[in-house]
Amino acid sequence: MRLIGLNRLVSSMALVVAALMVVPTGATAGGPLSTLVGATWQYQLQADAGARLASSGGINVGLCERPVLGGACQKAKVFSIDLFAPNGTTPNALGVRAIRRAGGYAICYVDAGTWESWRPDAGAFPTSLLGKSNGWPGERWLDIRRPAALLAIMARRVALCEHAGFQAVDFDNVDAYDNTTGFPLTFQEQVTYDRGLAALAHHDHMAVGLKNDGGQAKVLVRYFDFAVDEQCVQYHSCGLLSPFVRAGKPVYDVEYAGSALSDCRAAPVGVDVIVKALSLDALPWRPCR
Repeated sequence: MRLIGLNRLVSSMALVVAALMVVPTGATAGGPLSTLVGATWQYQLQADAGARLASSGGINVGLCERPVLGGACQKAKVFSIDLFAPNGTTPNALGVRAIRRAGGYAICYVDAGTWESWRPDAGAFPTSLLGKSNGWPGERWLDIRRPAALLAIMARRVALCEHAGFQAVDFDNVDAYDNTTGFPLTFQEQVTYDRGLAALAHHDHMAVGLKNDGGQAKVLVRYFDFAVDEQCVQYHSCGLLSPFVRAGKPVYDVEYAGSALSDCRAAPVGVDVIVKALSLDALPWRPCR
């Protein structure tokens, strides 16, 4: 990644300070999120690099699958896709345009809690901020006790999301305080960092989702516009996301294991569940309802 100029650096640092001091307004950024409650969603992080989907950035926006619990085939309305295109370095503007042409809503997946060795800006992270592996190859937890340093990097990523045309951001791995990271992280330190992330997205006029952090949903629902979770049905934790449901905000969940039928039957009202494989390719994909 090219080095940003001095003026951009000063601007980014000012934004970080503002992010840490932000007070929520109650307004929803990035579009009419309330209309997306109950919308079928797709979670595709592995773009198809084949020629067939080259014009859509590797994102399959034409899938129509029958819901697990019955009914006519459904197409996804909400898409969470990786910031980067199949080449790994260019923001996936083609994917965003394909989603929006199809009448969909494009969410930008950004890992904000772990360092990933293959990202084009991996060298921007000070080695002192890298902790233990999170269990995935090439990934290490980040030390969120120094939020300014990390938010400056995340601000650049969020700017790339906005420039590519995304309407929202899905920040992953924002529950470090509840994991073995190599750092003595506290509940409040995580809240501070997550609030900063939400402010970055809102500053760039995008909505923002709280990812896999149900334990802090009561505190953070004011700052986030929707929630994304993995396996809350399997782990009987969907109830933690009830603050979002009560606030009329979308809640999206993906299930990877077990019986699709039993998972879908157990999904609570207000949680939009899909069934996929861990690889997160376009297929398999089935909505529950």
